[in-house]
Amino acid sequence: MSNSSPARAAAAAPLTASPKRENGYSVGPATQLIIKDVGEIHSRLLDHRPIIQGETRYFVKEFEEKRGHREMRVLENVKNSVSETNGHVLPRCADVMQDQFGLVLKSLESANQTIHRLQQQERENEKSNTAPEVRHEKLRSQWEAFMKEQEKRRLAIDEEHNKAVLRLKEQYAQMDKELFKMAS
Repeated sequence: MSNSSPARAAAAAPLTASPKRENGYSVGPATQLIIKDVGEIHSRLLDHRPIIQGETRYFVKEFEEKRGHREMRVLENVKNSVSETNGHVLPRCADVMQDQFGLVLKSLESANQTIHRLQQQERENEKSNTAPEVRHEKLRSQWEAFMKEQEKRRLAIDEEHNKAVLRLKEQYAQMDKELFKMAS
């Protein structure tokens, strides 16, 4: 068998209206039938588009029948909600936001002024207390006052604790007496 057989040449070359080929071979009706059959087999085996399209149409038809166009109603409801939101709710929200924006801006401005005033006072305090000895002395006096207050609190708590211990001792002594009376 040679590589240039008429069947291979006919299968490889596109079909033309004339049964004669350029190289002088004529394609007979049997060869044309074989080429047609090969084309159909190729189409059926390798071209899945018609099958997929048919299956898709069947699925969509079944889906729509079983679901009763419910998705269309849901989408219509969503569209209506979005339209209502865009038409009514969003403008109202924008109006309320514009109204409240002025109040918020005023509050922020007053807070900003207060912060600037506090920063200014802090700068003045730092300038007046620049001497480390003055600051150190001030902190020492505050610490001593704090420690005195803590000592007073400790003494008061110790006294209260001692009184509570005495009360509990008396209470347990009384309970022991009563228990001794009950036992005898």
